[in-house]
Amino acid sequence: MNVDELPLPAALQEVYAHKGISTLFPPQESCVAHGLFEGKNLLVAVPTASGKTLVAEMCMHRHIADGGKCLYIVPLKALASEKFQEFSGKGVRVGISTGDFDRKDEMLGHNDIIIATSEKLDSLLRNKTPWLAELTLLVVDEVHLLDSPDRGPTLEMVITKLRFRNPGMQLLALSATIGNPDVLAGWLGAEAVTSQWRPVELREGVYYHGEIRFPQSVRPVEQVSRYEDLNLCLDTIAEGGQCLVFVSSRRNAEALARRVASALKKAGEEPKAFAERIQKDAETEMGRELAACVAQGAAFHHAGLSRKERSLVEEGFRKGAILCIAATPTLAAGLNLPARRVIIRDHLRYQAGEGMASIPVREYHQMAGRAGRPRLDPYGEAVLIGKSEEEVVALFDNYIDARPEDVHSRCAGRWALCAHILSLVATRFATRREELADFMRRTLYHYQGGDAEVIEDIIDRNLQYLGETEMVSDLGGNLAASEYGSVVSRLYIDPRGAELVTGYLREQEFSTLTALHVLCSSPDMPRLYVRKSDLFYLQKHLSRLGVDGWNAVPYDEGEGLEGVYRSLKTALLLQDWIDEVPEAMICERYGAGQGDVHAMVESVTWLVHATAMLARLFAQDRSHEIRELEVRIKQGVKRELLPLVSLRGIGRVRARRLFNSGIKDRDAIIQAGRERIIPILGRGITDQVFAQLTRAPEEVCEEGGQLQLGDFSGQETGDH
Repeated sequence: MNVDELPLPAALQEVYAHKGISTLFPPQESCVAHGLFEGKNLLVAVPTASGKTLVAEMCMHRHIADGGKCLYIVPLKALASEKFQEFSGKGVRVGISTGDFDRKDEMLGHNDIIIATSEKLDSLLRNKTPWLAELTLLVVDEVHLLDSPDRGPTLEMVITKLRFRNPGMQLLALSATIGNPDVLAGWLGAEAVTSQWRPVELREGVYYHGEIRFPQSVRPVEQVSRYEDLNLCLDTIAEGGQCLVFVSSRRNAEALARRVASALKKAGEEPKAFAERIQKDAETEMGRELAACVAQGAAFHHAGLSRKERSLVEEGFRKGAILCIAATPTLAAGLNLPARRVIIRDHLRYQAGEGMASIPVREYHQMAGRAGRPRLDPYGEAVLIGKSEEEVVALFDNYIDARPEDVHSRCAGRWALCAHILSLVATRFATRREELADFMRRTLYHYQGGDAEVIEDIIDRNLQYLGETEMVSDLGGNLAASEYGSVVSRLYIDPRGAELVTGYLREQEFSTLTALHVLCSSPDMPRLYVRKSDLFYLQKHLSRLGVDGWNAVPYDEGEGLEGVYRSLKTALLLQDWIDEVPEAMICERYGAGQGDVHAMVESVTWLVHATAMLARLFAQDRSHEIRELEVRIKQGVKRELLPLVSLRGIGRVRARRLFNSGIKDRDAIIQAGRERIIPILGRGITDQVFAQLTRAPEEVCEEGGQLQLGDFSGQETGDH
């Protein structure tokens, strides 16, 4: 089927013609035949690189041409950025929203395509964002994540809510790995479009004893090293291909990247150029080590790297400067980064409470699907590594010949629906218990035959909890959210976390570390893992903090004392951050990467903001302290630098330079004059600062004595 035969706007036709896209792939033709341009709901379950995104883009442009509005849901912020770049510059307005959870983002509604994470969409629904009612098309990327214990319930709830609110809306659900597409399509009221077709042939095999065993052939691999993974990498690189190697841990990824870099030896100008860009901003030993590997054409990729480092690795790989990436499985979760050969080295992974466990079949297929670069590779290879003849057979049976696991609803957990039930009441989706039950009958859980008594029990137990905490009232069967409940729902925090915070605000004296520990005990907060070497100093801090009401801080009973230690370790890291300890030292002290530090700061910044909102309700005398902590966390500074970081363009590094030069506030900057400031900040930043200082003080820093977080939201990230 030719693209120019399709009912697409002329501007998009021109873009496709310029890119050489003239005909559709077979799965794309099937989507058209199943009613893509006729408003039919479709579940598109086809392999990676077979054109799912193009199907969604064509459908979105058709809707826009007809006056419609489109929402594209992704699971990751990085994937949202990738899709934003992919959809932009094609004659339509594209917006992206992944940030603050208590904003309606009404300006987003001026766009034709809005890209958002499922969590951000849930927040927009809770804040009654008006343009959601205008949606004519919903695209759900990576829809198999309905099966995720963490993200699944939220994704299921937002799909159910939007289908309820916009019954005429078309829905496209996309995935490469669904074991039960017909069941999922049935719930969505969709046609299932399935296919095994790929634009590049995929060969799947197991490496053992010097050769890759494919179902119909055997490929010998030259043994140049004692390391099997290195031999497989060098074999592909020698024939002009690139490799992705998936391993079970960050340490393994870094070790493999070092081995490959050492073996490659020769480095061209392109790898050196990327290495110099990484080295330029490297503040940690991890960053410097990454630069050294990249200079030789190899890299590692995991969540411990900074966003910029990860972005440069991905760019270098796409441009062919980096020949091999050793990665943890996060790289396989949606990012478009194909390679000639994908090596799934570790099919076992440590899981807390279970020890070493096999990775899911779905995860294997996600990783294997990255093999083969369209229009660049004649084929793609996905290779597992076996340790014995018996394991070779088992790997074929358990992964290569196995279909992905079925997608199941994750809504039956005790706490999975607490925040969602609160939001249904707070937004008036449901005003009576029967309406909650009726809404739940629209979910995947109910469609898959979930036990009605279980859901009834979950509703009752959560309503009881929300009633006991005074977030929801039940007057004669009429459910209503209190001001407290409404604020918690809009702030997008777990009700249990809100109770931790309000209990702290009511009962304990303010101290920075105790406040941080309370927030790090919240279900909304990611936390560091604890090593044996951490226990001595954590126990030392634990005994100190016991004097300050430590026992009043709850934690997850399922984790026992380890939960206390994890929360405390994370709180201590954040305390170091606001005490201006250098990032390199923080990373070394806590065994973390820059990416971990930034993720913790980003998460706790939101929770401190939520705490400030709750303080207005329950502890107004604490509001200034909490708002001050909010700015300190956001900027990573001691209290003495707050007057300086209130100026846009001044982050923790520049503010400290000014302070150490005797310039401690805005008045001191004015008195010092431009000529003294330029050597400290540079001419460009100095011009920006003095431009701000010509405005009224309340426009820059303070209003009515209250620090305004909005004044700091434009701070550049390069000065961290």
